[in-house]
Parts: sequence; structure tokens; C-alpha cells
Amino acid sequence: MPIQPHTSLKPDAPVFDGWRARALAGWSGGWLAAVVLAAAGLWIGRAEVSVLSWAALAVGAAPALLGLAVAGRPAAWVSLVLVWSACAIGACLLTGGLTGPLAFWCLAPLAAAAATGEVRLAALGGAAALIAAGFAALGSVSLAPTPIASWTDYWLRLLSIASLAGGLGAGVVLLQRRQGQEARRGRAAEVRMERLLAEQPFVLAALDADGRVQSAHGPAAPGLDPERLPGRLLSDCAEGEQKALIEAAVRAALADGEAEVRFQPAGAASQPVALVLRRAAPGRLMAAMRSAARQAAREAELEEARAQAEARNAGKSRFLANMSHELRTPLNAIMGFSDIMRARLFGPMADKYAEYAELIHESGAHLLDLINDVLDMSKIEAERFELAREDFDAREAVSAVLRLMRGQADRARIQLRGVLPKEPLMVDADRRALKQITLNLISNALKFTPAEGQVTVDLHATDETMELVVSDTGAGIGPEDLKRIGRPYEQAGDAQARAAGTGLGLSLVRAFAELHGGQMTIDSKLGEGTRVTVSLPVLLRDEPASPPIPRPDGQPDNQATIH
Repeated sequence: MPIQPHTSLKPDAPVFDGWRARALAGWSGGWLAAVVLAAAGLWIGRAEVSVLSWAALAVGAAPALLGLAVAGRPAAWVSLVLVWSACAIGACLLTGGLTGPLAFWCLAPLAAAAATGEVRLAALGGAAALIAAGFAALGSVSLAPTPIASWTDYWLRLLSIASLAGGLGAGVVLLQRRQGQEARRGRAAEVRMERLLAEQPFVLAALDADGRVQSAHGPAAPGLDPERLPGRLLSDCAEGEQKALIEAAVRAALADGEAEVRFQPAGAASQPVALVLRRAAPGRLMAAMRSAARQAAREAELEEARAQAEARNAGKSRFLANMSHELRTPLNAIMGFSDIMRARLFGPMADKYAEYAELIHESGAHLLDLINDVLDMSKIEAERFELAREDFDAREAVSAVLRLMRGQADRARIQLRGVLPKEPLMVDADRRALKQITLNLISNALKFTPAEGQVTVDLHATDETMELVVSDTGAGIGPEDLKRIGRPYEQAGDAQARAAGTGLGLSLVRAFAELHGGQMTIDSKLGEGTRVTVSLPVLLRDEPASPPIPRPDGQPDNQATIH
């Protein structure tokens, strides 16, 4: 809805309407006619009228003449009310105050203000009428025909009334100026709000409980003109059978607090409109409407961007999988030849060459582990990884990893401790995946645990779930790193620790756990170590496992400890 600039009207002036000007002019003319007729009647009847009474009639006629002159100038109406007040005071004082025949003229300021139809001006007129009555009352007391010591005393009484009038007049002027400032600020805020409502991109409307538009603001949209909406049912804006959609949305918003719907506006069926309704108060709704064509185009763009991103991600995963496969073939050859050289199968070899062959084999083994991680993650992201499930004893897989990692733990002077059940723990799972889970968790724990620390691997059954818990006494993980780790290629720790891997260890653990229908949880605090729990619903037994029975030495009776 366009906003018309208010440059032709002063901010503190009453809002101008032609009928108000005509009403004020008519009232002023009627007052002047009444005064003239009264004066003519006194003259024709040859009544004994004092000079002061004639002067009072003249004073009473003056503001009426002024009212005829300024009726079409709303900015002068405030001054007109003040002139009415001053002239009423003068006329009353000239004819004896409140006891005189013109006492009711004290109400003239209020009548003049009421004739303009302005509420704020009427309030000013009422105040001016009270002031006029107060001065008339003072005049009745001060100027009454009582014995006066001297003419000096009489003039001092007049001076007191005049000084009081001047003070009250100044107060009225200051009050009017303050009201003008408040009016200017209020009008400026109103104009800013109207401009804001007009420039925002939605059509905003206030509705009653029946869905009838009370007011509407905003730019016109196809099929939606805010200037024509007030007084109409919002459902009348819809095309044909879609009226019921809006009616249902109104009922839902009244009941649930909010509702959303799309409809085809009448006369613009090709321009769908998105409608959002929200309950503002009991029996009152606020509606926001906007063309859904741009929104639909934006959603299509986002969907296309998402599809492209997924295609690029799938292509990356396929590339990594192919590249990893191509790298493993020559790498296996390098490791095989270096292993032959280490074993001196073709004869003796200098110690230095043997040392280099050992380094080549260790570096190749490390690189092969990294490539295997990348390959597994690429297959999982490409949804090409398939579990090779079988029935086996989970203790065997975990024990094999413990034996494999024992040497690394001893070289780092870290105690690697395993707590496994004494009885077989049969599971239906991927053996290689379980080994990879255990290997990755132990490797991470050893990497972040200082010398003389401890890493504990606990395997047990809880109800129908197998739980593998790896805890360490290392440095722990900070809150910020804890939010990131577990996602592919995210790492924690210092630069040296990050250089030792690809950031796929925990993400592979999480992925393997989820492929089995389980989950991985991490509990850690800086300086207090880390505890990683992998829960897999893979147990093969009918009844749930009984809880461990504590032994006198502190170890569960149905578990064995491996050092």
C-alpha cells in the first residue's frame, strides 16, 4: 500500500478535514450573529447599558470574527481557542465576573474547540474554560464594589489578576508546545511504521475469529490488493474449491496457534500464494501472505544444489575407492619385496640395507592401513560396503587385536589391559569390522595416553547387546573437539597427533556400529581420560546375560583379565 507523504501539514497541527472547517465557520458565524442581535435589541429597546457592557459585547464578538477568518487554517485553531479564553475572561470581568450576565461565556473556549471535532483541541478547550471561570471568580472577589482605601488598592488588585493571567498563559503556551512535540514524535513514529509495513515483502493482515480481514498492509501481489481486503473474508481471495483450504487453516490456527497453507488466488491462478496464520490473541489472527512462485523457484534451486552436492560427494567417494584400490596393488608388492629383504631369503645383506628394508616395510604397513581406512570410508559413503556377517566368539576377535597391539603398547610404556568374559560371547556380526573397531579404538587410546598410563578394553554383554568399552587415562578431549570427532577427516589433539592419521578412525568405528544397528558414544573431559562405548545388538542367545558377580579381589566372577 503506497504511503502518501505528509509534507503539506505541520506535525503538531490537527488533521484537516473540509467539514470540520465548515463546522467551525458555521459556529463562529452563529455566535457573531447572536452577539449582533443582542446588541441590536438593547439599542432598539433603549435599555440603560453601561460602557463596560458595550465593551464586553465587542470583546465577545472579536474571537467569532477571528474564527471566520481562520476556519480554513487548522494550524491556527489552537491560537483561536486561546483567544476565545482570553476574550471570555475579559467579557466576564467587564460585566461583574461570575455574578454578571455574561458568566456563561466562560464556556465559549470549550464550545469553540468542540466545533472543530478535534479530541486534543477539545481537551485544551476544556482547560481554557476552567481557567476562564477561575479568573471570572477571582474578578468577582477582587473587583467587587466594596469599600476601597484608595485607587492604588484598586489598581493593585487589577495587577494581581493580570500577573496571574500572564503566568497561567505562559503555562498554557508551554503545555501546548510540549503537546506539539509529543504529537510530532508520535506522528513521526506512525509514519515510520506505515512506511515499514508498506515496504516489507509480505501482505500482512489482521483477522477476526471468522477469518474476516480487519486491516491489511504491504505491497500488492497478484490476486491480493491490501486496499481491498478489509471487510472481506480471507477465503474469498482463493480460487474455487481452495476456499475450504483457507477456512480449514483459520480453524487450525485458532485451535493450535498457527497454520500454513498454499492456495491459488482468484484471478491469478498461475501465481500461488503462501499463507501463514498465527494466533495473536483469543479470537484474533495475524496473516502473512507472499507469492509462492519465488519460494518454489528457490526451493527448486536448493534441491538442485543438494543433488549436485550429493553427486559430487558420490563421485569423490568413487574416486577415492578406485584410487585406493590402485594404490594397494603396488604397495603390497613393495611390502612383499621389503619383507624378503628383511628375511635375507636370497643371502646376506649389509646391516644398513636391512635397516632400510625394515623402515620401508613399516612405512608401507602404515600407508596400507591409511589406504584401507580411506577405502572403507569411501565404500560406506557410497553405500557400497556390505557386511560379511557370521557367527563367532567375539572374545577371539578382541583377543587377536590385543595381541597385535601389545608390542606397540609396550614400546610406549603403556599398560594395555583387557577384561573379557570367561564364557564364549557368541555374536552374529562382521568379524573384520569388529576387529577394525577394536583396533581403531585401541590405536586412538594409545596415541593420546602418555607413558606409564593405562588403556583398558572391556567386552561384556548387557541384555541382548554386546558392549565394547575402551577407556584410557590420557589427556582427554575438549568440549569443542568432542563435537567434531566421529565425523570423517575430523581430528583432535596437537599437530603431531593429527599428522599420525587421517581422522577416519572414530568415523569408521561409528559407521561400522551403525551398519550393525548399534551406536558409539564418547565420554571425555580434559585431564581425565576418555571412555568410548560401542553397543552392538548382535548377541546370539535366548536369555539375557546375568550381571557380573563381584569377587573378593574386585574382579567380576564371570570375567577374565588379560594383561
